[in-house]
Amino acid sequence: MARKIKSILIVLLVGVVAYNSVYFKKLDEVKTLKAAKDFDATRYAQTFWDTKLMPSLDKAVDLGQLVSMLSNEQKKTFETYSHALGIGNLRYFLVIGNGTVRAVEPDYVSVNLDANTRITLATEFIFGNAVRDASGLISINEFVNMMDFNNVSAEINKIIRERVLPPFRNSVKEGDQIQFVGAIETNKEHPELYNIEVIPIQLSIQTE
Repeated sequence: MARKIKSILIVLLVGVVAYNSVYFKKLDEVKTLKAAKDFDATRYAQTFWDTKLMPSLDKAVDLGQLVSMLSNEQKKTFETYSHALGIGNLRYFLVIGNGTVRAVEPDYVSVNLDANTRITLATEFIFGNAVRDASGLISINEFVNMMDFNNVSAEINKIIRERVLPPFRNSVKEGDQIQFVGAIETNKEHPELYNIEVIPIQLSIQTE
């Protein structure tokens, strides 16, 4: 009898250990975890830059014209040209422009578009989501979590710091005529029209 009870207790103990050693996850959870683990933000950003963003630069709106349109038809201009992934007031534009370098500062280059419009090209502190979101070519639904989504922004900004800015910063000087394509962020309720910061995507110094 004692031996039988002992055998039952051993079976129960083995069962408890086995139960606590085995657990199940939903298939969707497993797939999501694997996708998050396998996601390569650097590769995604480089592919996006080369195959999607660069070919779309011809869709950029002239910044001088954009300022004028925002002054006269603000709501329509935001609806037509801006992009955003959230429901807040921040909106992003893909812009192009030409201007004259007014000053080269440690953190930015000041540029006169015309007699009335001055902008700054960011050349040191490149952060945020402006470039990622301005083109409207990336959907948040492509990502399984916000960390991956935000890491893409960080990698895009890294491309700007490493590819776009060094040759420009090494050559640009006051009085140069330049062309730029970039992204701007502004508030649709209170758009900034007089001190616009452009995150550059493409920069060139015009030669005679």
